[in-house]
Amino acid sequence: MFLDVLRRRNSGLIEAAIHLHQEKKLPANSYVIDTDTVERNARTLRETADRHGLKIFAMTKQMGRNGDFCAAVRRGGITESVAVDMECARATHRAGLTLGHLGHLVQVPRAEAAAAARMKPRYWTVFNDEKAGEAVEALRAADHDGQLLARIQAEGDTFYRGHEGGFPAADIVAVAERIERLGKGRFAGITTFPAQLFDAATRAIKPTHNTETLRRAADALAAAGRKDIEINAPGTTSSVMIPALADVGATQCEPGHGLTGTTPLHALEDLPEAPAVVYLSEVSHLHGGRAYCFGGGLYIDPVFPDYDVKAVVSREPTTAQTAQRSVEIPPPAAIDYYGMIDASGPAAPRVGDSVVFGFRAQAFVTRAYVVGISGLASGSPEVQTIHDAYGRPIDWPEW
Repeated sequence: MFLDVLRRRNSGLIEAAIHLHQEKKLPANSYVIDTDTVERNARTLRETADRHGLKIFAMTKQMGRNGDFCAAVRRGGITESVAVDMECARATHRAGLTLGHLGHLVQVPRAEAAAAARMKPRYWTVFNDEKAGEAVEALRAADHDGQLLARIQAEGDTFYRGHEGGFPAADIVAVAERIERLGKGRFAGITTFPAQLFDAATRAIKPTHNTETLRRAADALAAAGRKDIEINAPGTTSSVMIPALADVGATQCEPGHGLTGTTPLHALEDLPEAPAVVYLSEVSHLHGGRAYCFGGGLYIDPVFPDYDVKAVVSREPTTAQTAQRSVEIPPPAAIDYYGMIDASGPAAPRVGDSVVFGFRAQAFVTRAYVVGISGLASGSPEVQTIHDAYGRPIDWPEW
């Protein structure tokens, strides 16, 4: 879905991926990130958030918490991360980002609460009294004055399947009082997810009912005399959507795909953030009129209906339309050992050809490498470091 956007707005990334792969400097099964563009995207998001008075935390799971990606985000002015889970917290902490928000979407397991507190998160989201108690106990032991956010929910709210949970929004005043009675760990505010979503029918980003739930809860807290309530409202965040978050009262935003120019809206409109990531593979073998390319990272975040997935297949750096071929991706129920490329017609793919995809990635759920490259504008792209999908650097090619 993003391949055409890449060809128009960042063709150098496609060409650099092919060049470096053919030079054996990049392995197949790699997410390749243009860190210079990420830095510019981060700066755009930071400046927009500042203009609207929002705190901003970087979601890095989409890029596997890659260290070079995190460094580019930091250079762009976003110094804090939101950790979707404890692996995310450790990786971004290791990469030099301050831990801005922890516990949302995934609660901190009981046995890891002490480790979480030692990383001194600025905000810690809890879904229930038990998790609030665990967080406060850990914060007390770490001598850290953490701030707790209550995840809330009400009838009519939207959740992805398996993401449900939170305090009843109608009880938020009592929830705040219970949290503060625990001691170490101040009640800071409220959160939900998703606050806004891409609507395929209208091809637009729309607020969910969750934002109304946040507003009502914030009003109840204000009526009870609470001031400076934090409202964390993540979901499909790009610079053009930050004003809408500010309008519904949000005080925090958490761009993820916005950092790589791959929110759904980026596929349809040329937003300020440019596309900054491709998935790189290689033709392994031919069989039955198809060329098979290595998989491992062929998980496509399913925000769009099924579409004809295409890739640039070539040994020479190119973005030509004639180099594009349709690729069948294994269904999510199958292990993606290979993708299957249409090999019909002239100039059939050859073993060893580079295969470059443009799609919406979630690197942290894959077996892929994640690689930062820089210097595209100078015409001399260079590989920075190669990480695994958990954000751990590996020694290539000796590894």
